[in-house]
Order: sequence, then structure tokens, then C-alpha cells
Amino acid sequence: MAGSKGINRCFGLLFALGTLLLSSIARGELEALSEPEMSKVDGAGVGVVLEGFKFSHGTDQPDVNGEHARIFRISGVKSTDGRDVDITVNHLYISGANSDYGNELSPVNLGRLVNPWRLDVVDGNDIGVKDKAVLEFAAPSMVAPTEGFDCLSSTAAMGTGACSSRPATADHVGERADVGMQMNVAVGSDRSANINIHAKSAVVDGSYLRLWGDDNRRQMVAQFRLNFFSPELSINACAQDGASCGSRILMSDFALRLAIGNELQPVFFDVDGTGNFVVDVESVPQPESGDIGADGLSSSSNADTWDFYEAYYTNPDYRSSLTIGNFSVGNRDFGSARIEGMLIQHLSITTKDLAQ
Repeated sequence: MAGSKGINRCFGLLFALGTLLLSSIARGELEALSEPEMSKVDGAGVGVVLEGFKFSHGTDQPDVNGEHARIFRISGVKSTDGRDVDITVNHLYISGANSDYGNELSPVNLGRLVNPWRLDVVDGNDIGVKDKAVLEFAAPSMVAPTEGFDCLSSTAAMGTGACSSRPATADHVGERADVGMQMNVAVGSDRSANINIHAKSAVVDGSYLRLWGDDNRRQMVAQFRLNFFSPELSINACAQDGASCGSRILMSDFALRLAIGNELQPVFFDVDGTGNFVVDVESVPQPESGDIGADGLSSSSNADTWDFYEAYYTNPDYRSSLTIGNFSVGNRDFGSARIEGMLIQHLSITTKDLAQ
């Protein structure tokens, strides 16, 4: 017994020393990293794939006890004439294909194991943000057209486009979701209509939100890219009981590529003195007098300045576009619509308190 006690004491002492040593090592490793050190971080990040996913928010209908237990509501807003504005989301869904505007829910995959949704810290030097560590939330990335699928076709085969997300087939549920929302906006006692927004087989590949810190303004800044593709995007308004609906606005082959902010003009987030949120994209710096020749040619301009503006105005990643294959209201067609090459050179958005 005495021997075993001695052995136990030895093990106890060794365990204590080992614990102390490990804790000392841990304390030595937990040191703050500088911005240049953080910019060199190149980890694998976190990938997220949701398989067999479906979601449906309940409706604003009372249960057997008359309670509205499943309501997503935004209140505290007032109209210009002082009436309370109540925004209620009656139905919100994410489903597989052929959901019949959310009435027939089925599973869908969000992301693929070979191309998941990502949360990562990336080296800013790789994306044009010099010596910064950038936090990135990203949808599945675009791929080479020979390896991907057409972004709009719900029957696309491999090799037809740059989207990684696959349409549903008999063999797999695919990664393209039907998404939609029924929303009721009441002004005062007027709650007469529901607004319905639905997108079929939606794809957001190539979208991302990047966040980093600005040293000069000492605040968080961002770069936002939204790609949204759907073979059918529709909007209509119905009576509150759903018995009658107005004409449906239907946009077929809807493709939005929206770029807000870039490494030269990041998006700044702030709060002003009145407590309202401010979103600001600063104007691109203006050239000094004489830096750009009167004829606009590089030969008569400062080389660095001319190259800067040439890169800014010709970079397709800075530009936004919107294409609609066909726009219709009810039974009337208005044909196709297209906006290409839109460049946001300055943008400022400030929220306002309508109650004032």
C-alpha cells in the first residue's frame, strides 16, 4: 500500500508539472497578432454544406387558442403622417425545386462538399487589400464553364456554364433553392393586402461579403458582391385572406450581378450623431492637375496615375449588371431588359427616423 501511495504521489507530481508546463506553453502562444501577421494567415477556414435542407416559417394565422405564436414582425416604424407601420412576414420558405410557390416543400442542398459556403480569413494581398487580414463570408464560388452548369437553366448539364450549384435531377436534389416570402405591410388600421415575392431555382454562386478594418478612419469597411440568378422571379399582391390576387409581375431569366465597394472604394459603415446608420461608398480619388493629359492618352499623362484609372475603369469586377429575359405584367409582355457596365462611383445611404 505504501508503495502504491508513493507511486500515486509521483504520478500526481508529474501530472501537476505537466499541466503547469502545458499551461505555460499555451500562455506563450496566445499573443496578439499585428495586421501584417494577420495578413499572412492562410488557413482552410470553415466550409458549410447543408444537405436535405428545407425551411418554412409559419403563417400569421391564429392557433386553436387564438394566439399568433409564429410571427416575424417589424414594428416601431411610422408613416409620414404619423401612423404606425407594421410589417409582418407571414410566410418565408427555402425549398427544393417545384415547390409551387412554397406550397409543396421538398429538400435542397445548400453548397457542395467540393464547393461549400465558406467562412474564412484571407490574405488581403491576394485580393488587392494591402497588408490586411480580411474576413470573408462566401457562397460557393464560380467555376470554369467546362466544369459548371448554366446559371439560369433548371435542366442544365455539366459544361454549360460557370455555376457550381447543380439543378435538381432524378439522381440528386441539387443545390438550387426555391425561395419566397409573403409580407403584409399595414399602415394604421389598413392591412388590406399581402405582397408576395418568389424565386424559382435560385443560384447565388460567386457572392461574398468581405470585412476588414480601415486604419485612417478607424472603422470597419466592406466589399459586397451579390450574384443572383433565377429562371423565374415574380412579385404580386393578394388580399389578406388570399382569395384574390392582382396581376403578377414576372421576370424570366433574371440575372443580377451587383458590386458594392471594392479595394479602392470600400463600403464604410457608421452611425451619425442622431443615431441613424450610414452606409457610404466614397468617390474615387480625383487626379491632380496635369496628371492626365488633355488628350487623355497615356503618353501625355503621369504613368502611375493613368494606369490607376485605366485599371479602375476597365476592371469588370467593379461593375454591376442586370438582365431580364422577359418582363411581363399579367398577360402583357414587355420584352427583355438589360443594364450593363454600371459603376458605382459614389453612394451614400442614411437611415431616418420617420417618427420625427
